[in-house]
Amino acid sequence: MIYYNITKNNRLAFIVILLLSLSLVFQSCKKSRSDMGKVLFKKSRNKVFKDVTPEGFAPVFKQALEANKSKLNNPSLITAYYEQHDYDPELLMDHIANDDIESVLSYLQKSGEHGLDPKIFKAGEIKDLLNKFYTKKGVKNLNEAYQDMAQLEMLLANSLINYTNAMQFGILNPRRIYARYFTQTQRPDSISMSRVFYTTSFSHYLDSIQPKSPQYIALQKALASGYTAPNMTPEETQRALIVNLERLRWKNKPTQTRYVQVNIPDFRLDVIDGGKSTLNMKVCVGEGRNKDYTNTLLEYDDSDKTDRPFSRETPQLNSMINEAEVNPVWNIPASIASKEIIVEARKDPYYLSNSNINVYKDGKLVEDSETIDWNDADATNYSFKQQPGDDNSLGKIKFLFPNKSSVYLHDTPAKAAFDRSMRAISHGCVRLEKPLDFAQALFGEGPKYQMIAKLMDENRSEPTDVALPKKVPLYITYVTCWDDENGQLQFRPDVYGLDIVLYAHLQKFLAS
Repeated sequence: MIYYNITKNNRLAFIVILLLSLSLVFQSCKKSRSDMGKVLFKKSRNKVFKDVTPEGFAPVFKQALEANKSKLNNPSLITAYYEQHDYDPELLMDHIANDDIESVLSYLQKSGEHGLDPKIFKAGEIKDLLNKFYTKKGVKNLNEAYQDMAQLEMLLANSLINYTNAMQFGILNPRRIYARYFTQTQRPDSISMSRVFYTTSFSHYLDSIQPKSPQYIALQKALASGYTAPNMTPEETQRALIVNLERLRWKNKPTQTRYVQVNIPDFRLDVIDGGKSTLNMKVCVGEGRNKDYTNTLLEYDDSDKTDRPFSRETPQLNSMINEAEVNPVWNIPASIASKEIIVEARKDPYYLSNSNINVYKDGKLVEDSETIDWNDADATNYSFKQQPGDDNSLGKIKFLFPNKSSVYLHDTPAKAAFDRSMRAISHGCVRLEKPLDFAQALFGEGPKYQMIAKLMDENRSEPTDVALPKKVPLYITYVTCWDDENGQLQFRPDVYGLDIVLYAHLQKFLAS
């Protein structure tokens, strides 16, 4: 082992030498474009390109970048990259000789296979410029050559980044279009977007980023074949496939082996383990704005780009189920109390006591709620709690998970609702068809589950909290089209109108 004894002055000298060495290394690694004109002439056979030089191109490209900032989707990232690389047209010069740019054009032109329009990625403009380059006398003079080179380089950078983002993250950010969306969703960053500048093969790179999940491939095939779903028009089917392909591109999917998933339009809960459903059941979800299914993807206008959720809609979210409360108390939300509970109390003075609902004024229990004249009472002075029992709206058990919407999964005494086909009827929480089976799936066979089963079977008046030994991920999703375990495409009506909002935003993106 060698030890270095570096004094303060020697250390400074050492750092200077190191920086100079690194500078020389970087300069030696810098691309030489002395053959720029030769390469372009060989490819185009246009003599104008013989006079092209890096020194002549750089100021033209710099000016073009500044003038076209408003046309770039990520102007800061693109401009900064070229500033740091002396305005070198890397995408054009590194890939034109081996026809790799044609690979880019091919992928962009086939974006319709993903339910996207090639116009989004300027495929037509890139094609026209390439044709001009490859036409022997397409470019008339040196200035035009520089301008066209700058335009093509900008188009390639912008379109490649946009296409990469679309394939890996989706065209749209769901957080920006949905008011009640609380699912962690990864979005592109500068690192992911900059990868296009460092690829040695566009064809290999673009192939690597194609979505390859079985669900995505199934919807793609249906879109390509012009499949028409039962009881839907061809256009309705196509649009349903397009919006659900976009959802599949969002990076918000479970990464865990075991998790719980609720699909709102399907009114169904699944416990997923190792990619397979080990338990499923019907659920009731929050009442939606489109519960009568009167609005469809065929009928929307510009105003549909604004999401207007009904107050009772169950939110899309992901969280961790951390405990169960057996024989729960229902702390009745103020909105429900004013719109429903007090309305019933006005009709029947014994409604509250018969429903096992305690009334609190200024935090103190009111012993005789029958004496309150609800026609004159100020509802804001009162709060309401329904005590445990067979008639409790939460049933015998609720399952808790952190969220900002105060929703949970719970049992219900209103079992007949599970026989309905349209089950968007709750105040926002998710009602479970088989809560005891769900508890068993979460807790497993053991003393905690046995205690839960025993307590649910008893007529107890005290709530009991039971913590999960290991938290279980929960995803409340909104999917209206998917490929089932039998290889059949399933479609569900758009009960919250979220397909309409998403499709309208995709059209807005195309028009921008």
